[in-house]
Amino acid sequence: MAGIIHEGPVQGQVAIVTGAGQGIGRAIALRLASDGMDIVIADVKQEPAEALAAELRASGRRALAMVSDVSKAAAREQLIATTLAEFGRLDVLVNNAGIQRASAPLEVTEEHWNLMMSVNAKAIYFLCQSAMSHFMAQRSGRIVNIASMAGKAASTIYHPVYNVSKAAVIAMTKTFAHIGASSGVRVNAVCPGVIETPMQDLVDSEFGRLMGREPTQVRAERTSRIPIGRPGDPEDVASVVSFLAGPDSGYMTGQALNVTGGMLMY
Repeated sequence: MAGIIHEGPVQGQVAIVTGAGQGIGRAIALRLASDGMDIVIADVKQEPAEALAAELRASGRRALAMVSDVSKAAAREQLIATTLAEFGRLDVLVNNAGIQRASAPLEVTEEHWNLMMSVNAKAIYFLCQSAMSHFMAQRSGRIVNIASMAGKAASTIYHPVYNVSKAAVIAMTKTFAHIGASSGVRVNAVCPGVIETPMQDLVDSEFGRLMGREPTQVRAERTSRIPIGRPGDPEDVASVVSFLAGPDSGYMTGQALNVTGGMLMY
């Protein structure tokens, strides 16, 4: 009936979104807030995290910005503990934080490997581990890991360790899904393709340097391989995360959903 406000099924629940200061993470935080969740914004950069928190609070949601380097164990522990202390609950963890570095495969150094795997794989594994302990005890919770189509297909040779790290995210998603299923905890992943973000701009620039081409040429060539005919927007990814974080995906766990405009169909 007109005039009656119906609260959504996730109203008042609490979500942590890592890497939420810009790009896909920011879009996810905004979408989950619009769904009715209160948001913990974790990012290595304070200014964009604080700005987003202020924006969410102005819209009527509770929001907390935390400067957090999730590659560090102490930061991960503080993130979970502070969320529970400030909000009294945790319902959703979105592991979005990630980094990118281009290199020819035969030029990868151990420093490159360790940095990429620390942020893109290790941090996600141990955040899942920490959240799972809480979720299994309360017998509810959802984890959404942001992987990549690069974890399923080495679509380019120029981010070799990124490919490996995102394949690891898909593998750990399946493992944690098995662990949590009988306790009512669901764990899924999203695999974006070419998405219009600052990270994608950096990727195009780095690839262009390695390939001897302009970044605009790199983007045009990749776009030409997208059946839908355009790069995605961060909101395209956020809408799928919203689905996986909500009740409509209640019979899904251990999945890695593509958001690639058709570039990947398996």
